[in-house]
Amino acid sequence: MGAGKTKIGRRLAARLNLPFFDSDTEIEAAAGETIEEIFRYRGEAAFRDGERRVIARLLAQPTHVLATGGGAFMDPVTRARIAERGVSIWLRADLDTLFARVSRRTNRPLLQQPDPRAVLAELIERRYPVYAEADIVVDSGEGPIEATTTRVIAALAGCAQALRPPNPEAEE
Repeated sequence: MGAGKTKIGRRLAARLNLPFFDSDTEIEAAAGETIEEIFRYRGEAAFRDGERRVIARLLAQPTHVLATGGGAFMDPVTRARIAERGVSIWLRADLDTLFARVSRRTNRPLLQQPDPRAVLAELIERRYPVYAEADIVVDSGEGPIEATTTRVIAALAGCAQALRPPNPEAEE
């Protein structure tokens, strides 16, 4: 959370002329509740179950850009579906950057704790080794969002080259 998934995802989709989806927005629409309400009244496990189902539905659609919530990639089933259907991108940022960004908002259920910075640090420690499994890693530190979006596009271009199956006819 706070890495810029939604902002960069929207810009990336616009520049690639693709549809954009935000899994949190789609979860809220499907549940008829906000993420905060789902956490409060039904708990994180119910949220994660809904998240898994919504992301599976979205991944079945034609090519698009999808911003998932910060915990979605932690689910092995979701991670496997993403690997089967798309290219995963980790927008990596350090604790100070993330904390500065999330401190501006009050709708982060996991950070509704006496020491949100410590919670964020713990999430980083747990999640970053899993996030490192992403196909692409792009640093999302301070600086213009457009510059980060450009780095993502360049990384995608390189990834597309690496993922393209060999063409035996081209070798003749």
